[in-house]
Amino acid sequence: MVDPSWQASGVDAFQRAEAAQIAKELAEIARSGRVLPGSIVERRSRCGRANCACHDDPPKLHGPYWHWTRKVAAKTVGRYLREDQAGDYHIWIDNDRRLRELVARLEALGVAALEADERTAHRS
Repeated sequence: MVDPSWQASGVDAFQRAEAAQIAKELAEIARSGRVLPGSIVERRSRCGRANCACHDDPPKLHGPYWHWTRKVAAKTVGRYLREDQAGDYHIWIDNDRRLRELVARLEALGVAALEADERTAHRS
């Protein structure tokens, strides 16, 4: 079904096709249900024992430790993961990034449609 407002706004067939492709990709991500915000990084650290090899030159740091971080109410929160969890959840984070890219593309199409609409008032 074609939204009549798309026709009135002067959106061309290419833009409609792009929007349909974006909708298809969004639906695939939604069906998977696997979306996780944030990032997973590998961390290595030094301990507090003075004679430990982690204080040598060059140091042999402890780890790796896998750490997932994200923002909650403008604050960074995190959780340590096992190595197998880090591997599994990287895909979820990739889906989140892809989701954000797709929404940005869809928003750009909306802006283009509004700006192409001859009924739109002059820019202020």
